[in-house]
Amino acid sequence: MGKVIHFKDKGLPPDNLITAKPFEFRAADWESGHFIQMLRSQSDVLEKHRKEIHEKGEPGVQHLPPHYVLGGSMAYTIRSIFLYRSNEEKMREVYYLAGLMDCMINRVHPLLRTDNIGEMYKKIITLKTLLSANWYGSLDQVLFPLDVHFYDDGEYRERLSRATNMKDLYHVIREQTDDMFDILSLEYVFYTPGRGTGWEEPKEA
Repeated sequence: MGKVIHFKDKGLPPDNLITAKPFEFRAADWESGHFIQMLRSQSDVLEKHRKEIHEKGEPGVQHLPPHYVLGGSMAYTIRSIFLYRSNEEKMREVYYLAGLMDCMINRVHPLLRTDNIGEMYKKIITLKTLLSANWYGSLDQVLFPLDVHFYDDGEYRERLSRATNMKDLYHVIREQTDDMFDILSLEYVFYTPGRGTGWEEPKEA
């Protein structure tokens, strides 16, 4: 969970919704250079509070409910997804691409200790080019955090370990990143970086 410390004196009006589906994106009225991922239940509490203080003409929110700050490599994942925020098919492709990268950098699999790693690398490069998606610097966590009562990462690791060929491995990654995507769509809300932080909202692709 991350903390956001600096807040602006004036809050946004309550109509901060950018998109409702596939992911719910909302504009933030606090100073943060990163996207924020928040449980929908917590976002509902925050939005109710924002509307109340706006109606009273009071300053913006002074604290945030529990949330995740999407920094590091996750920052590039969410920016690419946001670029396609009205195109679910491409959003899912970006998350599948992130799943492939995650498999290479964070999972230990015997298939990737052979020449197969070259095949996956080429697949990743092709998808990056097709989606205009890029990650910079040293790669770490590229997939978004999911609360354990929504998703069992241990089971995902077990399913990956049972893949005996690249076709099976790709199938597991595709299936599981789609499941993760569905959970993110249903259970979380994403807030864009706050205004005044140098972040400019990209036009939809």
